[in-house]
Amino acid sequence: MANLESLKVNPPTNRLRGDLPKVGIRPTIDGRYGGVRESLEDVTMGMARSVAELISQARHSSGHPIECVIADTCIGGVAEAAECEAKFQREGVGISLTVTPAWCYGSETMDMDPARPKAIWGFNGTDRPGAVYLAATLAGHNQKGLPCFGIYGRDVQDLGDQEIPGDVQAKILRFVRAGLAVATMRGKSYLSMGGTSMGIAGSIVDQDFLQDYLGLRTEVVDMTEFVGRMNKEMYDQEEYELALAWVRENCPEGADTNAPEKQRTREQKDQDWADSVKMALIARDLMVGNPRLAEMGYREQAQGHNAIVGGFQGQRQWTDHFPNGDFLEAILCSSFDWNGVRQPYMVATENDALNGVSMLLGHLLTGTAQMFSDVRTYWSPAAVKRVTGYQSAATDHGFLHLINSGPSALDWTGEQRVSNSSGTKPPMGLRARDEDAPHGLKAWWEITAEEAGACLDATKWCASDLGYFPAGGWSTDFTTRGGIPCTMFRINLVKGLGPVLQIAEGQTISLPDEVHDKLDQRTNPTWPTTWFVPRLTGQGAFKDVYTVMAHWGANHGAISYGHLGADLITLASMLRIPVDMHNVPTDGLFRPSAWHRFGSGMDDTGADFRACKNYGPLYG
Repeated sequence: MANLESLKVNPPTNRLRGDLPKVGIRPTIDGRYGGVRESLEDVTMGMARSVAELISQARHSSGHPIECVIADTCIGGVAEAAECEAKFQREGVGISLTVTPAWCYGSETMDMDPARPKAIWGFNGTDRPGAVYLAATLAGHNQKGLPCFGIYGRDVQDLGDQEIPGDVQAKILRFVRAGLAVATMRGKSYLSMGGTSMGIAGSIVDQDFLQDYLGLRTEVVDMTEFVGRMNKEMYDQEEYELALAWVRENCPEGADTNAPEKQRTREQKDQDWADSVKMALIARDLMVGNPRLAEMGYREQAQGHNAIVGGFQGQRQWTDHFPNGDFLEAILCSSFDWNGVRQPYMVATENDALNGVSMLLGHLLTGTAQMFSDVRTYWSPAAVKRVTGYQSAATDHGFLHLINSGPSALDWTGEQRVSNSSGTKPPMGLRARDEDAPHGLKAWWEITAEEAGACLDATKWCASDLGYFPAGGWSTDFTTRGGIPCTMFRINLVKGLGPVLQIAEGQTISLPDEVHDKLDQRTNPTWPTTWFVPRLTGQGAFKDVYTVMAHWGANHGAISYGHLGADLITLASMLRIPVDMHNVPTDGLFRPSAWHRFGSGMDDTGADFRACKNYGPLYG
């Protein structure tokens, strides 16, 4: 059993350089004094405060509450717009939301920052034409090439009603989640630890894509940096001893499936554990730095690379000579380690930067640990029956085998308890381990020590397959619980087209043990398995499960808890990345209003491609 005393829940920490981005609220108003403006001041500022209160209940992926900055005055013209912008610059505002109950002077009051995600909520009321301002100003944004989201409630409200309707709340929060993801990435780094792995295209790190579309710089370190730091003991040696002892207590070994005559000795395996722990410490220090190194005399190395995401090459130039990176990747991507429950890191196996940044998008939207996996096999009902004799209504359409030796975060055992099938926050009075709560994943700051311990207890660490990893190492072995809603997604690069995003919402399933074992043995039983069924529409790429597999754009996928396809589509539109494949209901699509002018009412996918091509990369 895991030692729960070692799994304290840590408070939120901003481990990267730079302040967290804030949400700017811009209350705009009819600038005509003499009765019009005066009658609207309190109502308009009241809208701003109500929106700020709503947003402030949400959190950054770091766990910190989201801060809102409201303009000092209502904005009635260009002078007050400039004063608001100056305040936003001082306060570190990353996205802006304009709110108004009335007509205002559109182009004189609008947010003109070209790189800042922006939206307008035009109050649906009859007393004053907030919707008219919304339409006029969105037209101005479109004419000036500054995409902006429009928010308009379905039902008419009375002027002065400070309640935010549910449909408006949903769009505001979706805009905020996606916009803050964009603002959080800007100026951070992707850390490439090594180079291209086994010719995998995703690990040919495209620095222009990362810079132009995501605002990320690329930092590169050769894997010999790990050798040098290990030889020089350039890591916190006290933490190393703590971590190694924690691993011995909380990471039970599983089967060694290598031929007996090829198995590594107990002494070699113990050294593999020691090296694996050192590698995890070094990778983390490379990403975000460690002040302890400065105390040891390594001032430059103590700074790290300010990496919000990274990748470890591993195969084959590393794994032919040193233990594999599976422990490094799995434990860093999990929401807990020897220091307790903390924000997961985003580390891509095989340095697949495209899958790594996809994981990053999912984490920024949810605060949960992400899973990196091979999209390995489509199992048809006929094939399952032939191999195992099993058939069930749950597998009538077949399923996908998601499996990978690397960073399948331990959260993906599914041993955490959530309130419902679509959320991560337990309602008031529901304890995290209540037996009637379904299994799933939580935002890291909601995870209890008991839940982290349950994830550890459900995981075995198997000796690496020496055919793949001749220098040893360890691989996680677990099976994800069934019934967990999740989203598989990935960014792909296509020459002449650029980046495109694909999304498949669905859920995990459980198989009878004997069926699971027969199927699992055909691949590698020492690796973590997730059985996944995408939600089908009967059309296009989602005609059936086989077609989903056939349309998938690479060998890897990022998997996030919950159905967040709509959030990903909103985020992709901000980054000007079109979506070529998704199964999100059309009423959940929320993109800048300009997308309508490209024909979204007739052809959603085509309009998305045309709009993204027209506006080009956000930072390009």
